[in-house]
Amino acid sequence: MATPTSSVFPLRRPPLQPMRGHQRSTLPLLVRSTSGDHPSYSDDDVTIVGAGIAGLATALSLHRLGVRSRVLEQAESLRTGGTSLTLFNNGWRVLDEVGVGDGLRRHFLQIQGLSIRSEEGRELRSFSFQEEAKGQEVRAVERKLLLESFMDQLPPDTVRFSSRLAAIQRNGSNGVLLELEDGMRISSKIVIGCDGVRSPVARWMGYPEPQYSGHCAFRGLAIYADGQPFEPKVHYIYGKGLRAGYVPLSPTKVYWFICFNSPSPGPKISDPSLLKKEARDMVKSWPSEILDVIDKTLDETISKTPLVDRWLWPGIRPSGSSGRVVLAGDAWHPMTPNLGQGACCALEDAVILSSKLAGALGRGEEGNVEHALEEYTQERWPRIFPLTIRANVVGSLLQWENPVVCAVRDNIVIPKLVRLGPLLEHTYFECELRPGKGDLISSA
Repeated sequence: MATPTSSVFPLRRPPLQPMRGHQRSTLPLLVRSTSGDHPSYSDDDVTIVGAGIAGLATALSLHRLGVRSRVLEQAESLRTGGTSLTLFNNGWRVLDEVGVGDGLRRHFLQIQGLSIRSEEGRELRSFSFQEEAKGQEVRAVERKLLLESFMDQLPPDTVRFSSRLAAIQRNGSNGVLLELEDGMRISSKIVIGCDGVRSPVARWMGYPEPQYSGHCAFRGLAIYADGQPFEPKVHYIYGKGLRAGYVPLSPTKVYWFICFNSPSPGPKISDPSLLKKEARDMVKSWPSEILDVIDKTLDETISKTPLVDRWLWPGIRPSGSSGRVVLAGDAWHPMTPNLGQGACCALEDAVILSSKLAGALGRGEEGNVEHALEEYTQERWPRIFPLTIRANVVGSLLQWENPVVCAVRDNIVIPKLVRLGPLLEHTYFECELRPGKGDLISSA
């Protein structure tokens, strides 16, 4: 099992994101306070790094269980950019556990099924959740509203913004010292890394960068001021090495994506007009509604990103916890979006980790905190590892380029062989927000 090789670790930015005011090769090991000769300290029992979905869901889960935490976010304010994410049964069960499910349901349509068409517009298959996956709840949710829902339920001083992590140091046997770029040092008994795909905390724990899957994706959010015209379904269109989809979020909003094969991620493009043109050109001969959705997309929501993941091979990858430092969400197990489980699994992590941790702390068993974190990682690994691989494989199969293989897919596999129920079995996973609990209680 790999462990951090140094008690003080300078955290380096990925190549395209250098730290402010520093070259990566000259980043100092320790960051001193700029206000005097002595560093400043702030003590917290539980510190969460990252105010994304995993970080805020974990903070709220702990709050519901009576455990206070502090969340460090490098941005100046809540990062509400991006488009939306699709939540299935398991995601909604977690949102209900932490008390924000009903509030979010009011804003977003319940998806009734899915349809699949070819790039020529021919319908290959249509599925109804009621008929083939009874009890399934699917809604596409705006990331902005999801994060704001978490924030609204947290104590007002929970998140400390403009808090970019610079280094991590073990602080004796009972904690961790976090050093921020502004000179602040935070001594914490427990550190939870929820700092995303390029997680500095994961790097400190010995994890390599996530691997590029060979696919990139455009994403965007379209606005229909007079009402969007689509049925409440997931609408897929499959081509050769290229696929697209769009999902109604609400009566006026539609989320869309285009996934395409690419040998490398290519240059980063931030100009919305260029992104729209590139996306539109890829599907210019496809059904007109996907072009209309792209045309109605808000400039601030369109993006192009490489799809990456990390396979947690047993005996090769480090553990998800090291002493009193633990990972959750994309920081630990980034996965491609082909199963719609990235956010759902991050939410599961939040509830299960919080339950294990609150159980140990509530019993006054601080000596068992490390054991509770190990239990969390051991319980989550059999759930996360197979889903990560499955998402990657599904994406590779859907990105076929060979015309003959695509013809078999469109004329035999999808119309005659695919069954929706078995494809969604992994979404019938429930966990409880209860001290000492958090384990699987139902799986169909």
